Amino acid sequence: MPSIESEGTHSYRVTALPRTLDRSRFAWLLPTLALLIAAALPACSPDEFPGGRKLAPEALSEPEAPAIDGTPDPEPYARGLWILAEGSVRVLDDATRIDPLVQRALALGATDLFVQVYRGGRAFYPGPDFVERAPGVAETGPDTLRMLLDAAHGQGLRVHAWVNVLSLSTRRDARMIEDLGREIILVDRQRRSLLDYPDFDLPEPDRRFYRMGTRGLYLDPASPAVRERTIATFRDLVLRYPEFDGLHLDYIRHPGVLPFSPGSRFGVGLDFGYGEASRALYRAETGNPDPIDGAPPGVVRRSNDWDEWQRRQVTTLVEEIAQETRTARPGLVLSAAVIAYVDRAYLSLAQDWRRWLESGALDLAMPMIYTVDDRLLRYQLEDLAGWPLADRIWPGLGSWLFAENPKRALAQLDLLRGAVFSGEMLFSDDAIADSPALFEAFAKPVSNP
Repeated sequence: MPSIESEGTHSYRVTALPRTLDRSRFAWLLPTLALLIAAALPACSPDEFPGGRKLAPEALSEPEAPAIDGTPDPEPYARGLWILAEGSVRVLDDATRIDPLVQRALALGATDLFVQVYRGGRAFYPGPDFVERAPGVAETGPDTLRMLLDAAHGQGLRVHAWVNVLSLSTRRDARMIEDLGREIILVDRQRRSLLDYPDFDLPEPDRRFYRMGTRGLYLDPASPAVRERTIATFRDLVLRYPEFDGLHLDYIRHPGVLPFSPGSRFGVGLDFGYGEASRALYRAETGNPDPIDGAPPGVVRRSNDWDEWQRRQVTTLVEEIAQETRTARPGLVLSAAVIAYVDRAYLSLAQDWRRWLESGALDLAMPMIYTVDDRLLRYQLEDLAGWPLADRIWPGLGSWLFAENPKRALAQLDLLRGAVFSGEMLFSDDAIADSPALFEAFAKPVSNP
């Protein structure tokens, strides 16, 4: 029987980062071992999560043993801020907004700034000729992005380039479409391009039953032209600005439809990736028949193979971005904002982000746990804290949801801190800057939980 793959596709050479031992895998040995070595080992704390993750130190009945001489100190606890390119602050539009941003970040105890520099297929910096520039970005004159990098580093803050990978937002006039053709946009199972959706939402009669989770245009990750342009853009970015500490991928997935469907296997719901060129590539690579041509209504042939192929297109793009940017900039930290519902991301959105962590394609993942349901938040945090790779997860909280009730925001932060991740993310700096109450609530010293 073939073994279950757990290390990703390894289609490039990136050494996986060290991971925490999952002791639950060896639970069957414990009774025997306990009889043999009970006198030599202390009892395990009942407050440990599966996989060796622990609750906050104050929740333990006994203090942890001191570090052995020569053991490196743990990395300081991280707090990241997402900083929008087209939000209310728009720091890259005006150099006079840089210092207030940096001072606000310091007051908030931030360690990392995730600055959106590429959105809707446009660069918010003076990029190469093949990349469309956002309005107001001049080829000459002050480079506010470089000024921001210098100012942040001068205060000890790390800066990551936040890029929206497969989303063109609602820009039917995006230059990428003009350059590469409309076939680069995803097509649904009914063979309709997202370009033809009215108001970027599902046409009737589908709209009576389904809605787009985030409306807009999404690029087809199976398109060689999309991959080539995207990788070239990000490779140029990290070479153009070698000061960046990391590259942060967002919208690295298929679009979501509400309610979520479990992939194509049951023939219900709606999914994407059915462009003619993509189906031809699938047939050529797998030898399988076309998933929908000649199939009965609602049937997707070899649906499990088809869904896995779609996931592999996104995974390959992540891996190729990682390979090219790390080769260009050794030491660059690769991270991604990901859907917190891991099974939905895997089944419905072609986003297998746990594999990306396992293979080393990503150094960090930031699941976006945006909710006003505190119990749901706790369930998700406890689940993620039990992963062997939990020390490479920085959960993201939807701070903007509590602009009128900052105590709720702090209560959610307490839940997150109780699980002892290595960092946390707040969405967004714009929301905090716009709410003095939120700013006051979060402006407290941050220390290792």
